[in-house]
Amino acid sequence: MDRSWMYGRRDTKDFMHGVSEFCMSALQHQASTGVKEFFCPCSDCENVNTVNNILVIRDHVFMRGFRPNYHVWVYHGESGVYVGNSSKNVVHEQEEAIYVEEEADCFEDDDKVENSIDDDNDRVEDMLHEVEDEVRNRVFECLSKAAETPLYPGCTKYSKLSAVCTLYNIKTSGGWTDISFTELLVALSDMLSAGNELPRSNYYAKKLMCPFGLEYKKIHACPNDCLLYHKQYENLDKCPRCGVSRYKRKGVSEGKNVYPAKVLWYLPIIPRFKRLFSIKKDARNLRWHADPDRRKKDGLLRHPADSPQWKTIDKLHDTFGKEPRNLRLGLCTDGMNPFRTLSSQHSTWPVLLVIYNLPPWLCMKRKYIMLSLLILGPKQPGNDIYVYLEPLVDDLRKM
Repeated sequence: MDRSWMYGRRDTKDFMHGVSEFCMSALQHQASTGVKEFFCPCSDCENVNTVNNILVIRDHVFMRGFRPNYHVWVYHGESGVYVGNSSKNVVHEQEEAIYVEEEADCFEDDDKVENSIDDDNDRVEDMLHEVEDEVRNRVFECLSKAAETPLYPGCTKYSKLSAVCTLYNIKTSGGWTDISFTELLVALSDMLSAGNELPRSNYYAKKLMCPFGLEYKKIHACPNDCLLYHKQYENLDKCPRCGVSRYKRKGVSEGKNVYPAKVLWYLPIIPRFKRLFSIKKDARNLRWHADPDRRKKDGLLRHPADSPQWKTIDKLHDTFGKEPRNLRLGLCTDGMNPFRTLSSQHSTWPVLLVIYNLPPWLCMKRKYIMLSLLILGPKQPGNDIYVYLEPLVDDLRKM
């Protein structure tokens, strides 16, 4: 298979389709093996760093190109030996010729080159959107196929996807272990008729439902809690305030820094709110606090809506208060020791959001308490916790 496009210009249709093909191959490899992360083949990561989103790999490859001599995608589901050395050499010659021509053009007309770069960036942006649409369509096709496949020949009540979702909901609500759930799947599969589509382990059940999962972000942080390495600080290797390195130690491949000193886990709240309130019953409960037929008003403090603080906010922000569907959120956090031992000084801080629009018997249920941030230790953030709240505050302002 000719893969000369991998080391050619990155603003061509061939490169765009090639990257799309690579993304499909990586997703198929993930579906067949169940791995949760991808090795990134860009020239900086060099299949050492891993990411949890195929779109991150796509962006890296468009911006940085592929690592050298990666014609056979052995880290993404392929095997074999590449024998196209001659075409590879031709590619390098073409790259060198293109580089010389572009350098000559720079001396002749700088403005022309700047315009060309802007046009290239626009084309790359268009390519990114096309590849993203292709990946999304591929995932949708896989889910649609599972939703249309009957659980066993002749079954009309359950599809493969609905059966797995139903069983997994029972597992979650009952607190079953992965081992006991696997034993149940094996027993049910043996009880059903031959040719049934029920997965025979917890591993394959989770892999089937993987596309339902919502994204999360791992944001590197300064060990001294000075700042987060995102936005304008995303590409820095050390803190501009205290000078401490972003990483614990050097990596094993050509001095690449691969181990962050501290990490913030952020679970974006906007897609989670969208999914939660796409359910009609939950969306109706958002207006419970303003429904006189459902909420009892007798002068007692039965709900946060009875408090003077709630009424003060409605008066200060009149437009906000008139719409009962607007979210009233409570933010809470505290330190915890995840290792269950008093001899350890490790302190991890989860940041939770509570939805006060809901009835009092629901707003404190686990289903409606949303984990938005996880600030890893080993030490507590103290007064610098505002640094870690930045991505959450950005989303709240956007909402």
